[in-house]
Amino acid sequence: MRVIADLHMHSRFSRATSEKMNIEEIARFAKIKGLTLVGTGDFSHPKWLKDITQDLAEVENTGLYKPASDPESPIRFMITNEVSTIFTHEGSSKKIHHVILSPNLEIAAQINDRLEKYGNLSIDGRPTLNITAPQLVEEVMQVSPENEVFPAHAWTPWFSIFGAFSGFDHVEDCYQDMTQYIHALETGLSSDPPMNWRLSALDKYTLVSNSDSHSSWPWRLGREANVFELEKLTYTEILDAIRQKDSRRFKFTIETDPAYGKYHWTGHRDCHVSMSPQEAIKFGNICPVCRRRLTKGVEQRVEELADRPSGFRPANAIGYMHLLPLSEIIQTVLGAASPSVQSVWGVYNRLIAEFGDEYSVLIDAPLDKMAKIVDARVAEAIIRVRKGEVRITPGYDGVYGQLVLFENTQPQKQEKQLARQQKNLTDFM
Repeated sequence: MRVIADLHMHSRFSRATSEKMNIEEIARFAKIKGLTLVGTGDFSHPKWLKDITQDLAEVENTGLYKPASDPESPIRFMITNEVSTIFTHEGSSKKIHHVILSPNLEIAAQINDRLEKYGNLSIDGRPTLNITAPQLVEEVMQVSPENEVFPAHAWTPWFSIFGAFSGFDHVEDCYQDMTQYIHALETGLSSDPPMNWRLSALDKYTLVSNSDSHSSWPWRLGREANVFELEKLTYTEILDAIRQKDSRRFKFTIETDPAYGKYHWTGHRDCHVSMSPQEAIKFGNICPVCRRRLTKGVEQRVEELADRPSGFRPANAIGYMHLLPLSEIIQTVLGAASPSVQSVWGVYNRLIAEFGDEYSVLIDAPLDKMAKIVDARVAEAIIRVRKGEVRITPGYDGVYGQLVLFENTQPQKQEKQLARQQKNLTDFM
């Protein structure tokens, strides 16, 4: 059976998260998206742990859960969490986020008993802990060897293992003697497998992709995910496929084009300055407008640590597919103000009604069948995204990238707007 899993998201108890992020709402949109398995997120928060204990029912002998209010739901939940660790290493402050997977609610509660010594778990769904990365792994693994820890959004400038501002250059530097328990890295929205393949030291780690969603809307939930082929859907099967880096069971990841992420290129949002790594280096990573330090993008950070050329692919690599949220593709074609407007929902719902869920539209739906029920430009745009025949104006310093679907027919207004928003090297020469 094909299993599409998004294992990293947040509840309504995390900062800047929708109040509607509850089990019922997550399950509803996960089904529309085409997800099979989702993470609960935030199990360390006392109120959310109470909610999921009430709102989820354990599926016997699987280590997974289903919505208690809808026993027939096809959506399964894994008990997951993200925590932030702040500690000092060799005189430098390190702020690293980690994802924790756990086989049941009882073990999750035991993890909480240990973590509450290091911080207030009730302040935020993603708690901040005064503990080192290796100490975190040790505490979690002492509870149960079935738990799993991996670094979250590994390349974002802040709060990540390779972050330009508070990260490390090597996995071993971060996790030290606990590195033996690290089996995976989360790519994050601003990197993809080809970028990570450029570092030979990462070959032994499985690359996973998740949404880190703060909303259940389908243009957030499942925007990145993991695709498995399993005989039986269980926590153990998922965990083993990740730990073994088993391409027979772990087929590929779904990735947004990394240029679409908010930190792909180096730049400065306040001054609308965006630069490739080569351009940023010429300016010494200093903003040519305000003379302050630029926010170093993920592409530049990868370039600093890479020991392989662009385009290298390891022999044992698990595959990937670049996709973009269907709502945002429709929005771009229609020129709509946002993916939530009624005109976008109308097109979106027709496609879902015909093909079953969003992933089926994005991955499998034929052009001719789509063109019979929606505008032919929408159908063509979906195929272009599937084939990688679109251009992304790279995101930078917290600004999402911009999708350009039809080079020759893009409205001049949007092109001029993009030009005003982002400046590059040629604007200062």
